[in-house]
Amino acid sequence: MGLPNPFRRVSQAPTNPDSTPPAAREFDVADLYRGPLSTGDEDPADETPVPLDEKLRQAYFWIVNSAIISPHYDIEFNDSPPSRFTVGDGKTRLTLPSAQSYSSFVLLPLLTFAARRKCLFVGGPGRGKTASAILMGVLAGYPVRDVRRSMQHGHPQMTIADLLGNPLPADLVAAQNMEDIRIAWRPWLGQRVKIIDEYNRIPTRTQSALLTVMGDNYAEVLGHIHECPESAWYLTANDDQGGGTYQVIEALRDRIDVIVPALAFNPRFLGTLLERIEENIRPEELVPPEIVFSEAEIDSLQKLIRAVQVPRDVRRRLEFFSSHFEFFEPAASQFEYMTKDTARLAGAEWPELTARDNGRDRLKDLGSQTRNGLSVRNLMTLLVYAKALAFFRGHPAVSLDDFRQVLPFVLHEKLQPDLDSPYFNTADNGPLRTDHISWLRRVFDQSCAEFDRLDLDRNDPVGELAAVFDAGLEGLSERDTRGRLESIERLINKLIQGGKLYGHLHDDLMQLKYLHQRYSNYLRWLKTR
Repeated sequence: MGLPNPFRRVSQAPTNPDSTPPAAREFDVADLYRGPLSTGDEDPADETPVPLDEKLRQAYFWIVNSAIISPHYDIEFNDSPPSRFTVGDGKTRLTLPSAQSYSSFVLLPLLTFAARRKCLFVGGPGRGKTASAILMGVLAGYPVRDVRRSMQHGHPQMTIADLLGNPLPADLVAAQNMEDIRIAWRPWLGQRVKIIDEYNRIPTRTQSALLTVMGDNYAEVLGHIHECPESAWYLTANDDQGGGTYQVIEALRDRIDVIVPALAFNPRFLGTLLERIEENIRPEELVPPEIVFSEAEIDSLQKLIRAVQVPRDVRRRLEFFSSHFEFFEPAASQFEYMTKDTARLAGAEWPELTARDNGRDRLKDLGSQTRNGLSVRNLMTLLVYAKALAFFRGHPAVSLDDFRQVLPFVLHEKLQPDLDSPYFNTADNGPLRTDHISWLRRVFDQSCAEFDRLDLDRNDPVGELAAVFDAGLEGLSERDTRGRLESIERLINKLIQGGKLYGHLHDDLMQLKYLHQRYSNYLRWLKTR
């Protein structure tokens, strides 16, 4: 008997008719050997290959329609005003998006697969976390049996040898030095999709070994090194607080790129579960071969994602958003050290420091909502996932909506809310204490609104001075250099007239100081020529 109908269907029509047509096919040296005439042996699929963004969308729709029951379209896009409804006494808003929208529980793991990053599934037992991770392994071309056997299950007795490999017993007895000892490496280290189930049950010492594999793509046992291929990682945990049998070390948590909460099952779809029981259906065993990616295709996916452009106006809004959070005036007296990281490293009491932070409206200051800022790794990850989402949607450039939709999942547990902030004490914002996804999306919207209020799209004097500097110093005269130094000082005087210091202003002043120092050094060089 053939596969049940729902598991045969892979969309043959374009899954997104609005996507940009694929670029012209690059020349392949193999074309020289194919000749001008067909031999009749070619596979028709090779003649008109499905573009990889389309294949990725085919995989998404097969998973969301046939494999993972996730009717939650929480990543919303609109190409016209959506229909909105107000529900209940709490005035909850229900939105019906007008453009193709997606389930985060399926889309984010798929973007992780395409970009070869690290995804953490969080949620209670039986929510489909492990099943989703297994599907990603099957998409990479591994048999279901191999995916299941290679999955690492966290447990309190897991040793480094259990995780990475054992030295051969005969070598331990006969070896005269460490180099003579061979290591039986675990096969999972060589796979392009790696799954760690319940990673927060792994002992701390073994977590450190896992960190090396995740962060640097190599394993080490008794001084022997095993190089691992670049992979997509999927980890699972029953909560996102780092709890479990063992506390997750901070460095390991920081290596996780995106956190995907498992949403609740909708009982309206109980009939689908019943059908799977009665027909003995396991979706991971029925993945259509049309949506399985070869190793070459996975390599190509990453290259195509990197090629997606980030327009300057979109990037500028991300810069402005990022500038709100790290600045913390009470932390130091020197301008450069006024950061939340300075306070953290000093071990200072947070409530005591925030009590000294006066003069700013803490309801309007976005930086007052968090206890930390964004790291370089956070920003790089955000750029990668925004590019991956734009590629998945068939667009050649990242839009502001792409950033808005991936940002909450990338910064979940990275940007830590200060729940003592007055912002969370208002009636409207109370639910945001626990709903961090909505909080992060709202903070981004507030940042964009402030960007518009300041008219920074059209009036960005700091950006203009930076663009002039980026054009180069070659041929710049001493007189013109002095003129630019004076322009910087005039602009600083203008910017500080407001009296209050906010994060975005702090970053602007720091950039102006940087430009002033570069011009000063150049002027000194001109004088000594």
